[in-house]
Amino acid sequence: MAVEQRYGLPEDAGRPVAAPAAVADAHAGTPGESRADGTPTGSRPLDLRPEEPAPFVGGFAALGLSAATLSALEKAGYTQPTPVQAGLIPRALTGADVMGQARTGTGKTAAFVLPILERVSQPHSGSGTRALVLVPTRELAVQVRDEFEKLAQGSRIHCVAVYGGKPIRGQIDKLVKHPAVVVGTPGRVLDHLSRGTIQLGGLEIVTLDEADRMLDIGFRPDIEKILRRCPDSRQTLLLSATVPPPVAKLATRYMRDPEILDFSTREISVETIEQRYFTVDPTRKFDLLERLIERENPRQVIVFCRTKRGTDKIYERLTKKRSRHADEVACIHGDLAQNVRDRVMKQFREGTIKLLVATDVVGRGIDVSTLSHIINYDIPEFCDDYVHRVGRTGRMGREGVAYTFVAPDEGPQLTRIEMRIERLLKRDEIEGFEAFDRRPKPAPIQHLSPGSAPAPGTDGATDLAAPFEEAPAAPKKPSSAALLGKGRAPKRFRRAL
Repeated sequence: MAVEQRYGLPEDAGRPVAAPAAVADAHAGTPGESRADGTPTGSRPLDLRPEEPAPFVGGFAALGLSAATLSALEKAGYTQPTPVQAGLIPRALTGADVMGQARTGTGKTAAFVLPILERVSQPHSGSGTRALVLVPTRELAVQVRDEFEKLAQGSRIHCVAVYGGKPIRGQIDKLVKHPAVVVGTPGRVLDHLSRGTIQLGGLEIVTLDEADRMLDIGFRPDIEKILRRCPDSRQTLLLSATVPPPVAKLATRYMRDPEILDFSTREISVETIEQRYFTVDPTRKFDLLERLIERENPRQVIVFCRTKRGTDKIYERLTKKRSRHADEVACIHGDLAQNVRDRVMKQFREGTIKLLVATDVVGRGIDVSTLSHIINYDIPEFCDDYVHRVGRTGRMGREGVAYTFVAPDEGPQLTRIEMRIERLLKRDEIEGFEAFDRRPKPAPIQHLSPGSAPAPGTDGATDLAAPFEEAPAAPKKPSSAALLGKGRAPKRFRRAL
């Protein structure tokens, strides 16, 4: 099948099909950072071949968890562990360093929260931080902290979230009480380390959640500074949806013989998500968005934009169009104040906000069970961002729908996404929103002299190249000099004229 036909693009639309090798190179990481087998240069080889997860029989009780943790799981409504939980928790409980790879929406947060709770519930002589969790975004830090609090019911384990955008004084007041677990973004954790408000001397376990995302947004220097200040005897857990060479290099340098558990070997994108795309002219994207929301009537939807400015523009236009229900529309991006971001996410989780316009700040790790639709208003720049965007819906086996708007010149990006997820997106259409006008063009107007008849078979149409009579030239308007006379008036009079 011709690509131009499948995507509805004309032959001159500039949509070359990237060869598989070229696309693979695009996802291979920074040149010079890895060997041919994918292992980082300048270090011992790291075997990234995933271990096959053993067949699991039984509930959480079969994972070796304590009675107190099992009671908290029952109160929280957890009944059966997901594959990543069943595979990672027993290995983490042994004290081994584990690198878990699993697609988004499969329960990775509880997979590392439960081993941490089991570890810090044991008697300890020190009083400092015993577990540290590093996450890429502020919203994810709040979500992980809430998960700790939910699963630590009935215990005296306290968790504090530290992240930018909030007054540091309030966080310092909480850290003075020596919480057992600290969850934070790398930048703010480094800030507290420099102030001496976080002590890592007694640290027993450190977790890197969404490690690939943290490296993508430039947290690698901060992460390495933090890990160098952690005790060598610590246990390290690394969780990620993808393991590109930079993540493998980080694991090689700061983990001790990590066990690799891969639960995303078959499909990267969740199979319960129906994924479709529209080919649309960029100038008509917003009109298509309105029609699509009207057609789908989603329970809750996130509209992803590429830039903060674009997010604000779409939010303002949607608010004007939906003035009667403006309180159900909100936007979120990195330039908003943290209290605004917290309020928006709280209302979105509660279901008060039904339409959220956002950048990729909520594209990682945010779990909203009522989210039914994802709309990629702008096609993501990186394929992995697409995986995480659509992963906000269809979580934990639920069904979801994801739509992507593709401009006529964005065919190569769509091809790379399809090759990344090993799946073809279905084309969708709404009448009147085709990217190209396929209606027959009207025949050119024939210019005839008075009394002449059109040529037979032309119905009054002629070739555009045929000569036609020139229209009589309009009389020339007299110049201002002619009106004023040959000589020029003095400057003061010219100014008045």
